[in-house]
Amino acid sequence: MKHVLAQTRSFSPAARLLMVNQFAINLAFYMLMPYLAAHLAGDLGLAAWTVGLVLGVRNLSQQGMFLVGGTIADRYGYKAPILAGCLLRTGGFALLGWVDSLPALIAASAATGFAGALFNPAVRAYLAAEAGERRVDAFATFNVYYQAGMLLGPVVGLALLAADFRAVCTTAAAVFAALSVLQARALPARRGTGPHPAANGGASATSVWGQWRQVVSNRPFLLFSAAMTGSYVLTFQVYLVLPLTADAALGTNGTMATSALFVVSAAVAVAGQLRLTGWAKRRFTPHQALAAGLAAMGTAFVPLAIAPARSAAAVLAALAVSVAALAAAGAVVYPFEMDTVVALSANRLVATHYGLYNTISGLGITLGNLALGALWDAAHANAPWLVWTALALTGAGCATAIAALARTGRLHTPIVQPAIV
Repeated sequence: MKHVLAQTRSFSPAARLLMVNQFAINLAFYMLMPYLAAHLAGDLGLAAWTVGLVLGVRNLSQQGMFLVGGTIADRYGYKAPILAGCLLRTGGFALLGWVDSLPALIAASAATGFAGALFNPAVRAYLAAEAGERRVDAFATFNVYYQAGMLLGPVVGLALLAADFRAVCTTAAAVFAALSVLQARALPARRGTGPHPAANGGASATSVWGQWRQVVSNRPFLLFSAAMTGSYVLTFQVYLVLPLTADAALGTNGTMATSALFVVSAAVAVAGQLRLTGWAKRRFTPHQALAAGLAAMGTAFVPLAIAPARSAAAVLAALAVSVAALAAAGAVVYPFEMDTVVALSANRLVATHYGLYNTISGLGITLGNLALGALWDAAHANAPWLVWTALALTGAGCATAIAALARTGRLHTPIVQPAIV
């Protein structure tokens, strides 16, 4: 903990504020979202398809709007979308606890999703600009706060559920309201390098379409985004295949085991992030660290491939080892990944690059989960090793792709092209 605090204090006040903000954002989000489906189905008595619709709207409005959020941040500065996102989450989370009609629930869910699309690219671009040459260390420290919020949020939410779900929503909304006030008062305005409104009556110096064309024409960035998509599929299995495995092995105790897996994942990241980043910086180049971390993410699923499927104790032990290894490998990857996005953008239109990167990752998660879900249905009863082999090969494929891009020079900072107007 002392190391984390010392590292945090080494950054500027604005960077420290962004880190604390992310902790609070995740704290509020994860105190509510894990329990939303149960509230919709149980307290409100909604059909399963309507629960899926409400949750799907939130995901779609976030993943589908990341590019828009990043574009806004690059055009009008980073503070405005961060503040707007916090305000939207305040209203959206409050509504989720106090409305019961489907249209209102959908509107609230869409607002919470779009809020994430607004502040996520802006926060990362702001932190990258504020950290300068220390981007890797800044993102490593940022991830400690990110994971700490994920770790504590469900615990706080569970305690508040002793009252009722409205208490959870009201508290989460209050956290975002406090963050809104804090951003407005204490976060300095900052703008990245890129198009911005010109002085002549607010007309844009570069069109939105020109801004997007500039990003999508960045071939090294697109290749990197595609190569990294598999890492998000691997990380997401904490929500999909690993809980299914726990349920299949442990029956009614599977839910409790899944909760423990989330705790293990976040705790490993919180405790090990800075040490793992320091270790990787000493031993690897940034691109080598990415490749090694991605390969390790795939290898994390090997214990499940060799665990006896009929032994619940062996499966549980393999799940714990796999989740811990996946979290540790992800902690190695994350700061170098975020730094590479900035490097490939040539420090221009950074938020827009982050927005498109998140959209590509979200699409990859959707397609990957469809494929893995189908493979699970076909193989888990008789040949579960196929699922784990596919995941291990995904990590190896991502590592190979990153190594190839680095070897051919495609991960070096590109030459900045003139903006398209």
